Amino acid sequence: MGEVTDDRIDAEEPADLPRSMVDRTLLILGTFQNKQRRQTLSEISRATGLPIATSYRIVQRLAEWGALEKDANGRYYIGLRLWEVAALAPQPSQLQRVARSYMQDLFEATGHAVHLAIRDGLDLVSVERFHAGRRPAPRPIVGGRYPMHASAIGHVLLAYAPYKVREEVLSQPFERFTSRTLTRRADVESVIERVRHVGYAICDRHVDELHCSVAVPVYGQSGAVIAALSVAFTDREVNPLAQVDLVMVTARRISLLMKSGGKMRGVPGAL
Repeated sequence: MGEVTDDRIDAEEPADLPRSMVDRTLLILGTFQNKQRRQTLSEISRATGLPIATSYRIVQRLAEWGALEKDANGRYYIGLRLWEVAALAPQPSQLQRVARSYMQDLFEATGHAVHLAIRDGLDLVSVERFHAGRRPAPRPIVGGRYPMHASAIGHVLLAYAPYKVREEVLSQPFERFTSRTLTRRADVESVIERVRHVGYAICDRHVDELHCSVAVPVYGQSGAVIAALSVAFTDREVNPLAQVDLVMVTARRISLLMKSGGKMRGVPGAL
């Protein structure tokens, strides 16, 4: 049985646009990430390349089902029903539940922003974070996708990714965020090799001009790396190496619970 296609394809549509209704729907939903939390119909059309009439038909159907909702200003955002479905995803939700209290302990002990991320395909996806609320940098946004070459948490995820994933990431051009961002394959390879050797990553103003971060791996039931945990700070007086042990202790506690399926009782706090 073939895929369902849009039987009202506009004549002016570019030939490279997907014809499957499923692919077009996913294309539209995929625009709601990072900073694009609320969008007008015109913005959705521009982001996807789909004609506005096509975008309208799909957006209206998504809104009827509850995947999208519309605010008073005519901007669409992810609806409650889609959040309910997404919450059933086992790994991120269990990981969040297990990690949250330990991350809060680490945040309160250090005063630094704490971030947890997983790898999905060639990107890192932010799962949870704790910060003071006055943090000057807007990223990471929970649920947002980011490249792995530019941050300590990304270097950890890349270092422990399957060989095929590493090769695909390393073969692509690297976006430069600051003058310190690693943009040469050899430099990124050298960093992730060191991560595998020492068990942690440090990045100093690679993503923005303010933050230094320290990241370590989090392990799952099989013993494989399933996530990475980091702290980020702006104080130049803070020694990054002094933060490594604190982050490692927290990551070990989270890993211990994840290896047990999140069912252990009486595990003491992270710090």
